[in-house]
Amino acid sequence: MSRFQHVQRDLGQYLRNPEAPLPESLQPLEARRLKIYEDLIFNNIEGFISGGFPVLRQLYNQSDWQRLVRDFIVTHECHSPYFLEISEEFLKYLQNDREMQACDPVFMLELAHYEWVELALDVSEEVLPVTAQEVLTQDLLEELPVASPLVWTLSYQFPVHHIGPDYQPNVAPEQPTFLLVYRNRLDEVQFMESNALTVRLLQLLSAQEHSSGRALLMQLGEESQFPDLQAFVSMGHDLLLKLQTCDIIL
Repeated sequence: MSRFQHVQRDLGQYLRNPEAPLPESLQPLEARRLKIYEDLIFNNIEGFISGGFPVLRQLYNQSDWQRLVRDFIVTHECHSPYFLEISEEFLKYLQNDREMQACDPVFMLELAHYEWVELALDVSEEVLPVTAQEVLTQDLLEELPVASPLVWTLSYQFPVHHIGPDYQPNVAPEQPTFLLVYRNRLDEVQFMESNALTVRLLQLLSAQEHSSGRALLMQLGEESQFPDLQAFVSMGHDLLLKLQTCDIIL
């Protein structure tokens, strides 16, 4: 390693963790000049994280939040140079590197994942296929519906979509929370509260692209041991229409 590379490495490490002793190679530099770069790095990263996780940010006081961001900068090894992927790197840090602190809410990981999904779908390069208007009027029971490539089925222990400064549960409810997060044809990311049956239906739609809507609903009704399969198919048809209107199925 050349002397220049050595100084570069020391500078990068110090700017990530300015509380560490100043390396000998940097001691000729003025502290006020180093402070400019310290603040630029921290404030840029903190801004992206606060913007990507606005609800989580509201649950911390200023000092605890700054310590959290600093710990991310110091301890997490990012594998992407892109600002848009800082949120994903921060989520990985919370999941793999963060040691839970007293200031961390018990639902932190689930809330952070829920907030990250919105950004991930917003910037996804997946696109919805062009659908002719007449397709929307076809009988979904006889046609072969498929799940949109821009819908995610999510399951959480905590009702993350309700969490905020005024609602911070310490214990998870008995029933899990099911959510659909999707991007529609207007490129709007939307959230829909769901249930286990709808999530399972979308799983079947993704796995069996050559089954009719009726066949999929019959399979789902049998799996759930519904006593009247024809009534189940009728109710399921209404659900398919709703999902199609939202661009969740195609």
